[in-house]
Amino acid sequence: MDLLILSRIQFAFTVAFHYIYPPLTIGLGVILVMMEALYLATKNSLYQQMAKFWTRIFALTFAIGVATGIVMEFEFGTNWATYSRYVGDIFGSALAAEGIFAFFLESGFLAILLFGWDKVGPRMHFFSTLMVALGAHFSAVWIVVANSWQQTPAGFHIVGEGVNARAEVTDFWMMVFNPSSMDRLAHTLMGAWQAGAFLVLSVSAYYLLKRKYVDFAKTSMKIGLIVAVIASVLQLVTGHSSAVGVSKNQPAKLAAMEGHFTTGPGALHLFGAVNEKKQKVDGGIQLPGMLSYFIYADATKPVMGLDQFPKNDRPPLNFTYQMFHGMVLIGLVLIGLSLLGVLFWWRGMLFTNSWLLHIFVWSVLGPQFANQLGWFAAEVGRQPWIVYGLLRTSDALSKTVTTNMVLASLIMFSIIYFLLFAVFVFLLDQKIKHGPAEEEHEFSRHYA
Repeated sequence: MDLLILSRIQFAFTVAFHYIYPPLTIGLGVILVMMEALYLATKNSLYQQMAKFWTRIFALTFAIGVATGIVMEFEFGTNWATYSRYVGDIFGSALAAEGIFAFFLESGFLAILLFGWDKVGPRMHFFSTLMVALGAHFSAVWIVVANSWQQTPAGFHIVGEGVNARAEVTDFWMMVFNPSSMDRLAHTLMGAWQAGAFLVLSVSAYYLLKRKYVDFAKTSMKIGLIVAVIASVLQLVTGHSSAVGVSKNQPAKLAAMEGHFTTGPGALHLFGAVNEKKQKVDGGIQLPGMLSYFIYADATKPVMGLDQFPKNDRPPLNFTYQMFHGMVLIGLVLIGLSLLGVLFWWRGMLFTNSWLLHIFVWSVLGPQFANQLGWFAAEVGRQPWIVYGLLRTSDALSKTVTTNMVLASLIMFSIIYFLLFAVFVFLLDQKIKHGPAEEEHEFSRHYA
């Protein structure tokens, strides 16, 4: 492999592993706020017990997420020095805002959330939980803003020429509200809410199947199911809005996502494989005109095809197509599963139907796979540009890093991340098997 491919693989691997954890903390933050709010409203000790248990899970995911996120910042400088120089002013503004508005808020109240159960009153603890949840959301805001600027640059001008060229902010708020940032932010946050909700559903279903902590599991499952339904349905809405934005701002990406070669009314492909030589999608089912209808509400309106772009300006077609369709498929399955859960809840069968509970146990993997596939589709679909229309990925590499350096560090990261993931799974398994028994004991001691 050459230096470019290895550097891309290394960064993709780092980001993909890190991205397991932030969605869980964002989603669990929302659920923790709901649980503590219910406790304050009802004084029912069960809600407090639930909040304490899920705070322990939250702390574990938060810790691993912070540890794995630091590596990416070093990779910007080691592997992508030209890119870092080019976007430094833009990313510096966004990441500084993250530090001020998100990290300080989140970390400032985190100690109270984790250790303040018997040291502050319930209202102050709820406020701390709310601030940590808001901090996690604000962190997502600025990360998505920075990434969206790469997709749809705005509010800047170019200073310097050649290797010394760099983007400089001219309008901070135009940079923040670039054409894709709000759609992508909403879509990302709904994916995070799904990740947290389906983790709660998974653990609750496991307890019900084992007939352990039954009241705890039933109540947790109800809260998780409410969040899952809301997030899953809104994910469909935000996904559609984001796709419409892609059709306007990155038409080559949309054409790759749907295997649309010839400009004209666009067909929607349910599945298949892109055949670049024949310039068509092999196999599967296609719905003529439906791509045009979804984008323009007019099945006859033309959609720009890949024929409008030189071959060296097209993203990897089949990979982008498969990642996008995989994300959509999982998203639809999650919508169906969450609505099925509501139907069984309404019929009084949610907690006793073993086959559905078994599905919910494994459903925790759904949002994780969908989130990863969505990011792959977005990032690979932007290629060959690292900053869309301005800087090619091949021109963004560091000039002094060698192939052997990247390969050695990739192997090292793979070993370390495998060990970290093993530790995470082991500790998560221990906390789940231990259950809320300790929280119940501590509650009776401190709040009885």
